[in-house]
Amino acid sequence: MSPGPPRIFDFAAYRRARARAARTGESFLVHDTVDHLALRLAGINRRFGCALDLHSRSSMFSALQPCAETWVRTGFAPDKPSIISHDEALPFADASFDLVTSVLSLHAVNDLPGALIQIRRALKPDGVFLAALFGGETLRELKIAFAAAESEILGGATPRVAPFADVRDLGGLLSRAGFALPVADVERTTVRYRDLNRLFADLRDAGETNVLAHRSARFLSPRILDAVKREYAARFSDSEGRLIATVDIVYLTGWAPHESQQKPLAPGSARTRLADALGTTEIPTGEKPMA
Repeated sequence: MSPGPPRIFDFAAYRRARARAARTGESFLVHDTVDHLALRLAGINRRFGCALDLHSRSSMFSALQPCAETWVRTGFAPDKPSIISHDEALPFADASFDLVTSVLSLHAVNDLPGALIQIRRALKPDGVFLAALFGGETLRELKIAFAAAESEILGGATPRVAPFADVRDLGGLLSRAGFALPVADVERTTVRYRDLNRLFADLRDAGETNVLAHRSARFLSPRILDAVKREYAARFSDSEGRLIATVDIVYLTGWAPHESQQKPLAPGSARTRLADALGTTEIPTGEKPMA
C-alpha cells in the first residue's frame, strides 16, 4: 500500500481557527478576494444551474450566490453549510455540478492534488471550477522574522508560517487533475501595518493562524515575540515605519472536458510560418545570422 500524502496541516486546529473567526469577524483580505472571484464569475457568459461552494465563509457567500440558481455548500458548523465535510473527501457523485467555487480554503488541504481530482469529477462536462487561495510569497516577511528571532534565541526555528504553493505548480496540478483550459494567475497585495499586533489580528480574523501539524506546542514567549518584532521592523518597514506584509492570492480556473471546447493545434499543423508573421528571416538551428 502506497503511503498517503504528508500531514502538513492539523485539520482540527484549522476548523477551530475558522470557527473563532466566524464569531469575531473577518479580515478585509477575505472580503476583497470573494468580491474579485465573483467578478470573474460574472465575466463568464453563462447562467449556472446547480453549484457547489467549498468552505467559503458564510458572511462572504452572498457575493457568490447570484451566480447560480441553486447551491450546495460544504463547510464548518459556524458557517452554516448544507453539508459539514472536508475539502479532501467530497461526498458527491460524479458530474453533479455546473460550477464549483472555493474561496481561501484549499491552501490548508494536505492532499491538494487529490482534492482537485475530486472537484473535477464532481463537475458536469463543460462545468467550471474557480478558486482563490493563498500562495506564492504570502507572509514571507513574517516567516523570515520568526526564523531569525528563534535562531538567535533558541538556536533553531520552529514551523510558524505555512508553505504556500507557487502559481506555476498550481497550474500544473490543474492539468494533472484533468481540467481543460487550466489557468492559474496571481495577484499580489502589499499590506502595511502600524505594528505586528495588527497583522496578527488580521490573521485571526481570517481564521488563518498557525495550524501546521508540527507546530510547537509551547506558547510564544514574550522574549521571542519581542525579537520577532525587532527583526520585522529592521528588515521590512517602509520610510514611515510601517511594517510591510506580502499577500499573494492565486486564482485558479479550470473546465471539465467537453467536446465543444477549443483544442490546441497538433504539432506541425500550422499553415503559416512564424518568421513570415513577424516579417523576419528564418535561420536554421546551428547557423549564424549574416552580418
